[in-house]
Amino acid sequence: MNATQSLRALGQSLWLDQITRDLLNSGTLARYIRELSVTGLTSNPTIFDKAISDSHSYDDAIRSLALAGESGEALFFNLALEDLGRAADLFRPVHEATDGIDGWVSLEVSPLIANDTEATVGSAGQLHARMRRPNVLIKIPGTQAGISAIEQVIFAGIPVNVTLLFSAAQYLAAAEAYMRGLERRVAAGLDARVGSVASIFVSRWDVAVKDRVPAELRNRLGIAISMQTYQSYRALLAGPRWQKLAAAGARPQRVLWASTGTKDKAARDVLYVEALAAPDTVNTMPEQTLLAFADHGQVQGVLSETAGDGAAVLADFSRQSIDTAALAAQLQREGAEAFANSWRDLMASIASKSAQTVSRAAQR
Repeated sequence: MNATQSLRALGQSLWLDQITRDLLNSGTLARYIRELSVTGLTSNPTIFDKAISDSHSYDDAIRSLALAGESGEALFFNLALEDLGRAADLFRPVHEATDGIDGWVSLEVSPLIANDTEATVGSAGQLHARMRRPNVLIKIPGTQAGISAIEQVIFAGIPVNVTLLFSAAQYLAAAEAYMRGLERRVAAGLDARVGSVASIFVSRWDVAVKDRVPAELRNRLGIAISMQTYQSYRALLAGPRWQKLAAAGARPQRVLWASTGTKDKAARDVLYVEALAAPDTVNTMPEQTLLAFADHGQVQGVLSETAGDGAAVLADFSRQSIDTAALAAQLQREGAEAFANSWRDLMASIASKSAQTVSRAAQR
């Protein structure tokens, strides 16, 4: 049994945090599904910005759409829907074999509407309807406006990947919104099975504090926060409120570990994957991290659902004057801003490529 199979045997899903047209056209994604136990895929504005800006694989499609009068966000979503639709079809057998637990792909609403509840609800509905596939999660940020949107979107029966969560408190806010949406469905006599994951960003914690703490504490905060969150997750599932929903047929909103590529070159390149091995969770990782883990990763133990070492590490950071609650809020704001900036860069790249291709077509 290889390393990726060991994670699957433990009960953790491996998803790929990457999407490009080359990955699809070359058969590489299909190979990862077949050989590396990859059972899902996530995307975000930064991933698509890099995929489209750094490749010529989208040029023909951009030219066709531009000549047809498409531009900006409308043109982009046409590209993204095609890529993610193809990926969803590859994962469809997994989705069916696991009765809808696994085999998901994720598509994010525009980060420019992160603080607009109604716009988020409307966009989520439109994107879900256009995908026309059962195994697509719509990504909604866990901002204040996003949390309000999540309840409405779940009530509408649209599967959700809650993104940009950085702490146990932020996770619990997302879980509350998920449960409220399900409770409204049960009260209305609707099916309580609506897929969802809650994405906890890990490595950005350690990047944020690396110059503020002694060497022995570096690359430890993200894991400690994750342990705290996992404890909250397990406690919620054991509680009477969730048990009532489960009895009505609801499925857990699994915790998903995101941003699990190691940023510190001095640290082990599979640090977060090895540390966050845990049943009933998902780890979505960049392609480089997936390949590294398949090559030399080890499943050395299971993440504890008790406070234990995580609480001790958090106490160490507190003594270094690290206010984790304030930092979680800051990281969420910065994450939303970073995705918005990537979105603007993406729109600029599409506009530039559209202008170039239309100009060349006019000269022929």
